[in-house]
Amino acid sequence: MTDPKQLLAECEEKMELSVMHLEETLGHIRAGKANVHILDEVRVNSYGSMVPLNQVSAITTPDARTIAIKPWDKSMFRPIEKAIIDSSVGIMPESNGEVIRLAIPPLTEERRRDLTKQCNKEGEEAKVSIRNARRDGIDRLKKAVKEGLSEDLEKDAEADLQKIHDRQVKKVEELLAAKAKEIMTV
Repeated sequence: MTDPKQLLAECEEKMELSVMHLEETLGHIRAGKANVHILDEVRVNSYGSMVPLNQVSAITTPDARTIAIKPWDKSMFRPIEKAIIDSSVGIMPESNGEVIRLAIPPLTEERRRDLTKQCNKEGEEAKVSIRNARRDGIDRLKKAVKEGLSEDLEKDAEADLQKIHDRQVKKVEELLAAKAKEIMTV
């Protein structure tokens, strides 16, 4: 027989994973100020294998509009620059032989709106994922009733599942509001 508490914990974990994925995705969206996470997807050819940029260099943000990349090996300057140019970052690297700099350009009003729409789209995907986890939980509870779980326990578990769902959707809304504020701040 299915344990309602265990089922609720599994559903909550799926919902939390959706929220965590959204947080990570929003971190990769450039909001007009320097954020080292926009380089997380950049892979560099290092001695024949493709490795993340942060494994071959130190990445810092000396100010709000600049990302500084200091390779640990001088021979990595060209591969790092090529990887950044080939990536979806969309910023041309500048090198002085010691440090590679990425100057983050200020966003236009139109680009800010586009980024907000992109964030909302990602948020909607997270909400759909949360709803799917709730639906799967409710389906499993209904099957558990057929296996012998009392209907009272099923209704209570369903109400608890709805509360968990509402809490996770609220987290998504808060993340989206914070990111929209960050993007729209000039």
